[in-house]
Amino acid sequence: MKSRTRTLVLAGTCAALVATLVAAGPAPAAPVASAATAGAAPKAASVRGGGTVHYPYVPASHDIRFTVDAESVPWSRPLPGLEQGLPTDARGRVTVYHAQPEENVTAVAEAEVDCLVTGGRTATVTAVVTTSNVPGWEGRRIGLSVQDGERGAPDRVGFSWGIANVDPKPDGSPAQATVGTCMAPAPFTEVTKGGFKVTPAALAPRP
Repeated sequence: MKSRTRTLVLAGTCAALVATLVAAGPAPAAPVASAATAGAAPKAASVRGGGTVHYPYVPASHDIRFTVDAESVPWSRPLPGLEQGLPTDARGRVTVYHAQPEENVTAVAEAEVDCLVTGGRTATVTAVVTTSNVPGWEGRRIGLSVQDGERGAPDRVGFSWGIANVDPKPDGSPAQATVGTCMAPAPFTEVTKGGFKVTPAALAPRP
C-alpha cells in the first residue's frame, strides 16, 4: 500500500493530528521574592516531557503523541515596536506525531518554541513549524497547553487545532484562525502513556 500524507488540520471536522507534548524538568521554582532574598537567580519556567494522548474523535488505533522541550528566555525576541521582546519569550522544540495505521499515514511536524507562560502546574507553549510532511504546516504557529497532574491525576494536553480556534467567515463557513504567541486552549485531552513536568516561574521584570 502506498504511503500518503494527510492534513493535520481539523477545521470543521474531527479527523486530525494530535500528538505528545513533552515535559520532565526540575522541581517548581521558588517564588521570585524568596529567590532574591536568598541571593539566588529566579529559576526559568520550563516544560519537558512527552506522551501519548487519548483523542475521542479518531479511531482508537491512531497513535497521537506530543513531545516538548521548552524553556523561558525572557526579553530575548525583539519585534518592531517591542524592541525588548516579551517576558514570555522562550526557546526549545515541539514535535507532533500522528500515525493512522488503517490508511498507512504518519503525519509529523517539528516546531521551534517562541513563547512559554506558566500558572501553577499548567503551561501554555507556542511554536512555529519548521519541518512537516503535512502540506501547509511549515511556517504555521501551533499552540499547546500542558497540565502536570498531581496526587495520581493524569497529565493533560490541549492543542490549537481540531475542536478549537475556528473563526467563521462572513458567510458562516468555518475557517482556521491564526494562533498568537502563548495562545492555546485548556488541556482537554488525557495523557495515557508518558508524562510531563511543568516548572513554573513568575514573569520576569522588565530589563
